[in-house]
Amino acid sequence: MSLKKVIILVVVLLAVGGIAALSIYKSQQNVIKVTTATVGRQDLVAIVSGTGQIKPKTYVNIGATAFGRITHLEVKEGDHVKKGQTLATLENVQPEATVAAQQATIASTRTDVNADVAAEQTARANIDAAKADLEQRKLDYNRALALYKDQLIAKQDFDAKKAAYDSAVATLAQRVAADAQAKATIASQQARVNQAVAAQRSNYDALDKTVSRAPFDGLVTNVPVREGETMVTGIQNAEGSTLMTLADMSVITAEVKVDETDIVNVALGQTADVTVDALPGRVFKGHVTLVGDQALLRTTGQATSTSTTGTEEAKDFKVIVTLDGVDAAQNDELRPGLSATAKITTARRPNALVIPIQALVQRDPAAEKALADSAGRPGGHVVSAATASSSSTSKPALVQGVYILRDDHRKQRVLFVPVTTGVTGATDIEVLSGVKPGDTIVTGRYKVLRTLKSGTAVKPDNSAEVLPADSSSSS
Repeated sequence: MSLKKVIILVVVLLAVGGIAALSIYKSQQNVIKVTTATVGRQDLVAIVSGTGQIKPKTYVNIGATAFGRITHLEVKEGDHVKKGQTLATLENVQPEATVAAQQATIASTRTDVNADVAAEQTARANIDAAKADLEQRKLDYNRALALYKDQLIAKQDFDAKKAAYDSAVATLAQRVAADAQAKATIASQQARVNQAVAAQRSNYDALDKTVSRAPFDGLVTNVPVREGETMVTGIQNAEGSTLMTLADMSVITAEVKVDETDIVNVALGQTADVTVDALPGRVFKGHVTLVGDQALLRTTGQATSTSTTGTEEAKDFKVIVTLDGVDAAQNDELRPGLSATAKITTARRPNALVIPIQALVQRDPAAEKALADSAGRPGGHVVSAATASSSSTSKPALVQGVYILRDDHRKQRVLFVPVTTGVTGATDIEVLSGVKPGDTIVTGRYKVLRTLKSGTAVKPDNSAEVLPADSSSSS
């Protein structure tokens, strides 16, 4: 072959290659690069997160029960105490003096009761003597009466016997009355003793209130007072009204706040993983034991029901997670007030059909169908979304769906498909209808997906997106 023919052949080949390259370039000018994913199955877990702090299930503020100066503080913050253990004592000079004085009063009153009992016994003896004397006087009277009727004694002697009998009757009545009076005096004195004893119980209670004792086994979490300070009573949350705070650490909870958009998925008994900022790498298992029913303002924590002004700010709900199987060593580590995060498992779907959450879009199905049909006609072109929906004067009803890839004459175009979703996971969402395993769907990029329409020619490109360099850092 001559050199001339070789040159002509090379020129022809270069021309054909250039035409082909130009054709490919022009055909790809209208092709959009998208990221894709394949619809598949996997175990899906829905999790709701909330942040808050560690709290004991039961804690109390040990308040002042008596007015006075603190003489002894028996415990300090961080101490573990047993039920009934002495926590603090207040000055008790006056209560002790009152108890001693009342005790003397009780002893004196009981002595009076004993004296009255002796008097009552004397009265009973006098009654017995009066009865015997009356019996003798009665016999004398009856003999005198018989003799007087037989006119064997003078009337003067008979009158004397009768007077002696009447006097004996009166004496017995008097001594019976004296006995009744002695019994009444005993009853009165015994009532005084009972009254004094009751008053003494009140005095003992006042004295006992100068000693504060632990109501249960727990941990001392706060001691805001010092020895020598004066305690006051009857004023809540005032300085000097609270001795200390005692927490029952046998049951530990995490009190967290959950966003109002997630609270509808939280229910009693759901399991949760709790992490504590101060204990990195540790995960504590727990379960939901309380779901609050009042919305709390995120900025102030105040319940909306107590707010006097309307607000549109974000709201949270209180959720309490009780930690399971916390041992004694962990109790010492989990101090009240530590920041905590609870991840609550609200649903589980084994082998669920899932898609990435970012693949979901909202579109007008009628407009998307018109766009797909227009792009599919031979020689046709993709109409605009405005043209596709211009036939409807009402606002289009948007539905959620995804874009799936379809082959069209050696090109790949996207088609909007409405889907029904179920449980939402961290990055994926369950699909109940609309797609099937193996379908390829568009997942991004965000700027492309935001304006993507059915019928658009696309090219899958799952390479990492290169972000533009920061102009300020390069200067």
